[in-house]
Amino acid sequence: MTGAPASLWCPLCLLPSGWAESVLLHLDDSGTIRRIETGVPAAGHTQLPGPVIPGMPNLHSHAFQRAMAGLTERGGGTGRSDFWSWRQTMYSFVGRLSPEQVEAIAAQLYVEMLKAGYTGVAEFHYLHNPPDGGRYSDVAELARRVAAGADAAGIRLTVLPVLYREGGFGGAPLASAQQRFRLEIDEWAAVIAALAGASPTQTAGAALHSLRAVLPADMADALAAYDALCPEGPVHIHIAEQEREVAECLAWSGLRPVEWLLDGVPVDGRWTLVHATHMTAEETRSAAASYAVAGLCPTTEANLGDGVFALPEWLAAKGAFGIGSDSNVSLDPREELRWLEYAQRLVLKRRLVAAEALPGPAKFKAPPLSLGASLWQGAADGGARAMGQPCGTLAEGRVADLLVLDPDHPALAAHGPETLLDAWVFTNAGPALREVRVGGRRVVENGRHPGEDTIGARYRSVMTELIQDL
Repeated sequence: MTGAPASLWCPLCLLPSGWAESVLLHLDDSGTIRRIETGVPAAGHTQLPGPVIPGMPNLHSHAFQRAMAGLTERGGGTGRSDFWSWRQTMYSFVGRLSPEQVEAIAAQLYVEMLKAGYTGVAEFHYLHNPPDGGRYSDVAELARRVAAGADAAGIRLTVLPVLYREGGFGGAPLASAQQRFRLEIDEWAAVIAALAGASPTQTAGAALHSLRAVLPADMADALAAYDALCPEGPVHIHIAEQEREVAECLAWSGLRPVEWLLDGVPVDGRWTLVHATHMTAEETRSAAASYAVAGLCPTTEANLGDGVFALPEWLAAKGAFGIGSDSNVSLDPREELRWLEYAQRLVLKRRLVAAEALPGPAKFKAPPLSLGASLWQGAADGGARAMGQPCGTLAEGRVADLLVLDPDHPALAAHGPETLLDAWVFTNAGPALREVRVGGRRVVENGRHPGEDTIGARYRSVMTELIQDL
């Protein structure tokens, strides 16, 4: 990984005002963009070898689940396979992971994310304790392992330590397999404090696992403790992912999950509502009006059979959104955006669904962005908010997390600004990335990460250990 140069010259660059040519990004030592010039000659500057777009923040990941990919697709058991049966498999798998294995899995995952175009990740981290449910001498041990994996890869990271205290709505006891997830509120806050502001590319936020895992009183106490640490930091929660979850919430409280949350908690622009798949029209309008980000993970939601998010209604209500890889069965932000749009086409039986409600964020001027560019920039903006870091767009005061596309790749050949990101998002562009930079530092060049051989060897060793134990 190379250091950040003082300036980067882009032949074509996607800025908040739209596409611009001959763009010069002036960076400080931290990789933050301090000044932008357009129409500047390339001579004397580090020249980027292709069109430049913002890197994509991944707003929802469970790193350890990368090692489960491909291990949960076997049928033949009794009963119907669904999210809840998948969860039992996950519990069995997570019970065997050691700190060293968690770090190796995270490092491999984050290398793969970078190579696909994710430049940052919000890690929804709920694996805290040893397999017996006790405590490590450092309660932040596993969170630090995730951070070490991110550091090895060079990806931007927001760790979201998860509060997970109950086994179901109303305070059902935790199952034995869930004891690895439980912390006291003061311990949870200590993990956040240990990781917040760890480095220029790493910090921490907060996550409440779900309404079924945190009692209302605990939620209030946890948010008060978090506000004392990070009064403007991000807050994430799983919400309304499954129809059974909605039914159980109704039985417990008389309210649906999103309805309960909006009624009982001061949800605002700090919040990310992960999944929010099953909302009524009124819930959709109210959640969008709260300025919370919808954290959408279409490949995982499809893999688990969750359902289809009401994207047209959300966009019509001017709701913000971002994308995440969640269970990490897919690590390509373009695939998430394709699934986001294509699922709507299948349900509604028409094309260009998002284009009807999202011609482009209001800050973009004429000419309007294409669907691919609008989806990309919309998800990058929402992802940056969810991470609580100044990424997601190439603007003064933001970090230079960026992708350099390969205009010579067959999928992108001859495409100009009007269609370039349509070709990038909606075709099988494959390895059409020349460079990936985080804070101006090059972390991927021509499809290669400098640490991928060493990191990959360790990951393969871990996978051998884990699969032998199945």
